[in-house]
Amino acid sequence: MNRRQFLATVALSPLLSVQFPRLALAAARWDRTLVLVELDGGNDGLNTVVPYADPLYARLRPTIGVARDRVVQLDERLGLAPELSPLMRLWNERRLAIALGVGYPAPNLSHFRGIEIWNQATDSDKFAQSGWVPRLFAEAGAPPEEFTADGISIARGGAGPLQSPDGRVVVLSNGTEGMERGAQVVPMMAGAMAANAALAHLTAVQNNFHHAAGDILQRRIADVDAGAAFPETDFGEAMSMAARLLVAGVRTPVMRVALRGFDTHSNQGADLPPLHTDLAESLDAFARAMERAGLWNDVLVMTYSEFGRRAAENASGGTDHGTAAPHFLLGGRVRGGFYGEYPSLAERDFPDGRNFAHRLDFRSLYATAAREWWEVDASFLTEPPLGCIA
Repeated sequence: MNRRQFLATVALSPLLSVQFPRLALAAARWDRTLVLVELDGGNDGLNTVVPYADPLYARLRPTIGVARDRVVQLDERLGLAPELSPLMRLWNERRLAIALGVGYPAPNLSHFRGIEIWNQATDSDKFAQSGWVPRLFAEAGAPPEEFTADGISIARGGAGPLQSPDGRVVVLSNGTEGMERGAQVVPMMAGAMAANAALAHLTAVQNNFHHAAGDILQRRIADVDAGAAFPETDFGEAMSMAARLLVAGVRTPVMRVALRGFDTHSNQGADLPPLHTDLAESLDAFARAMERAGLWNDVLVMTYSEFGRRAAENASGGTDHGTAAPHFLLGGRVRGGFYGEYPSLAERDFPDGRNFAHRLDFRSLYATAAREWWEVDASFLTEPPLGCIA
């Protein structure tokens, strides 16, 4: 799929949610964009940030482990899988932070429930009606009305952490023609709905959709030069779209993209490296695009995934659902380096005999975005931020 084919298959659809009062705080930095990158399926942390100096690593992974002489060393203990080497430029420039041992207490290893917990920022036995981003907006005050949207999801499968019963969130999914058709719906429906509160609410949602669609369409995103060469993959095209939207001046505090395929129960040695190549090359291209556009200081990229994988490989040459894993944060304001602690590979540190105890709560990443990036706070983010934003 090339870039124009991707753009030709993208449509804008509204998401319905409860309208939060707009109590905008003067200090809120909604002009800074957070790009959330979902590693869908549960990325294997041990073959991402490799503990190459620990002899237990080779024993736990005799066939799928990354050979020590292929590891791209970050320090004397840890290194990246070789396919992630495009990220080394950012690491050396101290613009890549790696959060280690990220997880949460009493982890749930179901894909559906696991990603729901990450999307909502709840404890594993608690539920929320909205994703963590609209929950934050509800407490801190939503972005300005003149912004294109409160959030844009450039991924299949809904809005993830942007989901709410009524926010200004749009999902890019099926064709610019769909944007135009949706924009035309609003004036035709408005008169019939005015007398009914529920329908009036829907009209308001459609008006938000109209605003977002019109703003994106007038910027002619297909003609925008992203400023870098992205991989011709679905994920590369999604990251290119994110870059083009930002270069074109689309204003939103959050974008979400997803790279799928990380549920590597078998044949991981063949299936995981191409995913890491796609991830690293796309993130590197995005960084270069933002640097060229002078936007690098206004963008923070953060990865997340529903869980990691078990320490030991399985009999099918893969890894099963696990717990703690590393995640990346990158951007022009990032203070690069390690944050948190890598879980020990010793079995005594596996609470259930197979999976790591987490060292860093995932909500510390969200607290970093809230307090350090946007300079706001929320009562449900009780974990301390990482301290990695300048």
